[in-house]
Amino acid sequence: MKKLKFIVTGAAAGLLNGLFGAGGGMVVVPMLQRDGLSAQRAHATSIAVILPLSIASSLLYLTRGYIDLAAAARFIPFGLFGAWLGTLLLPRIKTVWLHRIFGAIVLYSAVRLLLQ
Repeated sequence: MKKLKFIVTGAAAGLLNGLFGAGGGMVVVPMLQRDGLSAQRAHATSIAVILPLSIASSLLYLTRGYIDLAAAARFIPFGLFGAWLGTLLLPRIKTVWLHRIFGAIVLYSAVRLLLQ
């Protein structure tokens, strides 16, 4: 049963990442927490799970001509800075606040998408 949970969650994370360019963490983080990982470890582990999914999706989109490399290049340096900052902040954020921040971002994203 546990193996099936990982298969379904992994497939869902890959599908969300491939379709929307994000969202895999929304299914991976809760599953990892239910499996006993702390919020901080679940978020960090989720990044490790999403990395190969993002690379695979990016390569497939690149070979199909969907990626604007000039536009991507403008975001990458700032995204790397944000990633570095996130790794510094994650250990300092209490679990309850991590849940609130994560939930608020998910809720904001959902409302924004529904109103478009």
